[in-house]
Amino acid sequence: MSGLLRLAMGMDWISTKLSKVAGWAVLAAALISAGNALVRYGLDMSSNAWLEIQWYLFGTTVMLGAPVVLKLNEHVRVDIIYGRLKARGQVLIDLFGLLFFLLPVMGLLTWLTVPFFWNMYVTQEMSGNIGGLIRWPAGLLLPLGFGAMFLQGVAEIIKRVAVLTGHLTMNTHYEKPLQ
Repeated sequence: MSGLLRLAMGMDWISTKLSKVAGWAVLAAALISAGNALVRYGLDMSSNAWLEIQWYLFGTTVMLGAPVVLKLNEHVRVDIIYGRLKARGQVLIDLFGLLFFLLPVMGLLTWLTVPFFWNMYVTQEMSGNIGGLIRWPAGLLLPLGFGAMFLQGVAEIIKRVAVLTGHLTMNTHYEKPLQ
């Protein structure tokens, strides 16, 4: 179990590093958006590339930031029963959701987006907009993000099994969002 826990902690580390990239992408998107607005309305100039890079950075934020949200146990869940259960029940529900929902969906999406990205890369697909950007970097975010989410799901399964077998303690506190 200790080897699997080291693997899970390694994936936690990777997710944390990816979240740093996502954080910088938010800052870059905000700065580019502000600069683009100033240039557009102040100098009456614009470029589709500046608009598209904002979308690329937004995609970076979402796709690379999602695994750390799962790691931190801050992901969206349907709280019908979960909040009323004791820690063991919450771990079992988490395990069920990870095994039967998250992993199959993330695995399928990773598998489907690899050829999508590869086709963009091989053909050097460009935006249809005048002055637009090459698309494969945005396409790469799909298999990278879904794959990272899959691996973080595996790490979470390892941690939940370790909790159930007494090899790890975990804070399963879940604060229901304000409605």
